[in-house]
Amino acid sequence: RGRGRTCGGTSCRMCTPSVSQKTTRPVHCRIASPSRSKIARSYSMKIAMSCAFLGSVLGRTSALTSSGGVLARPLPSFLSAASPPLRRRSSRLSSAVAPSAVAEEGTFADDDRSIYATEAEALSKIRSPFLQTMRDRGFLHQCTGLAELDALLAGEAEEGGAAAGPVAAYLGFDATADSLHVGSLLQIMILRHYQRSGHKPIVLIGGGTSKVGDPTGKDESRKLLTEETIQKNADGISAVFQKFLQFGDGPTDAAMVNNDDWLSELGYLQFLRDYGTAFTINRMMSFESVKQRMARDSPLSFLEFNYMILQAYDFLELHRRLGVRLQLGGSDQWGNMVSGVELGRKADRAKLFAVTAPLVTTADGKKMGKTEGGAIWLNADRLSEYDYWQFWRNTADADVGRFLRLFTELPLERVAELEKLTGAQINDAKIVLADEATRLLHGDACLTNIRETVKSMFTAKGKGEGDTSSLPRIFVTREELETEGGVRFADLFLKLELASSKKDARRLIQGGGAKMEGEKIQDQNGAMTLECFGDKSEVTLRAGKKRAGVVELQK
Repeated sequence: RGRGRTCGGTSCRMCTPSVSQKTTRPVHCRIASPSRSKIARSYSMKIAMSCAFLGSVLGRTSALTSSGGVLARPLPSFLSAASPPLRRRSSRLSSAVAPSAVAEEGTFADDDRSIYATEAEALSKIRSPFLQTMRDRGFLHQCTGLAELDALLAGEAEEGGAAAGPVAAYLGFDATADSLHVGSLLQIMILRHYQRSGHKPIVLIGGGTSKVGDPTGKDESRKLLTEETIQKNADGISAVFQKFLQFGDGPTDAAMVNNDDWLSELGYLQFLRDYGTAFTINRMMSFESVKQRMARDSPLSFLEFNYMILQAYDFLELHRRLGVRLQLGGSDQWGNMVSGVELGRKADRAKLFAVTAPLVTTADGKKMGKTEGGAIWLNADRLSEYDYWQFWRNTADADVGRFLRLFTELPLERVAELEKLTGAQINDAKIVLADEATRLLHGDACLTNIRETVKSMFTAKGKGEGDTSSLPRIFVTREELETEGGVRFADLFLKLELASSKKDARRLIQGGGAKMEGEKIQDQNGAMTLECFGDKSEVTLRAGKKRAGVVELQK
């Protein structure tokens, strides 16, 4: 380790590649070399002792041998004799694998390639309205058993059974914050399309899994939340689904469940005995979320390692309780989702399916849902309707067509027309996108106020004229304005979320982008006083050209 040399094909993990080394000839590290030094033997002994200890912890004994200087350490397997052995699948296999392939091979391909590339011919033949919508609007990424799932959703009778009616599918949302952000909107739109296609969507609130924390895409462990915080967050994120789905007792009405109802009741030993043999460390270590964490040398706790098992068990439990046959989710959850498909087959001989959507990024490669000003929240108490509208209005030109397909319900023909707009005309398409996306979340009523606000912001030069009801708003008292020289502008910009920090606010003022009633704020340490209001009850602050907020004098 640290010598900057590779092991020349032996896959030794004790050495690292050198950036400065230019030779193409394989160079063996000292551990992998037949002529081992004392240091190499010391390393081998340490590795052997560590693996032996791990084997004893796992309740297995494994013979560790060193042949020709290369350490051989067989990985333990936890599959029962009744379960089919897991075998490594070729990376060339399609990510759309039928359940029959699972029965033969015991696993799914961990292939991250898009289904549009791997299953183009099969996609052209699908008949179910839901999968057609997913295909045509760009929602699909991976799918298990594409042909069988298509037949099921199209209402065709399964082998030896009656014709299928509405099929229940679920999508999970962990309660890690009191509001979802726009990054979750893609998943909500999938549930909406699923219901509009004549099937039953199930919203799973992750009250139980939030106690563990999803390690996917994280370099470090999530902060553990208290039960009170999780419940508060669950209440906060639940309301948004009412705006996109119709809930009730009908066959296609949406339902909402919380996995804390069953996960918190599990007995540890009984759970291990019943389901522990269905998972192998080998397979779990192959999941992308685990590999990325290990590659970065970031610690992955045993608590987080169990997350994928709990998510797989959720699928099985929902199948037993509500007859759920399909799990929907993002492509970063693919490994966890196919684990649920496999668990259903092993435990109940159930034919379950999984469909993922691509993770959405903007044209500049940034993750969807985050901006320099912070997250784009879906709850109006976290982000005003105006700021939400402005987020979509500021979409990059290259993203307009894609976002119109994903985040609106405009006919594809209309989307194609808007995509053709170029130059200044592309702004018309952005306004349509902003209107349609905002209408779905906040309703039609707010659009009138937003248009008035935009008019006042850009035609009245932001001097407080016109309607400001759609802008974010905070309140100050006379006492605050008259005490200790008033309230600092940096604090006001931070409270209005026009800046991410006080330092960011001061930088905005220094750069000339901060304005009060259309006039530049000159002093980065300046403060708002009672005189700033004059005979008015509110003052408009602006950050740049498109973001603004209102400071109102509390009566």
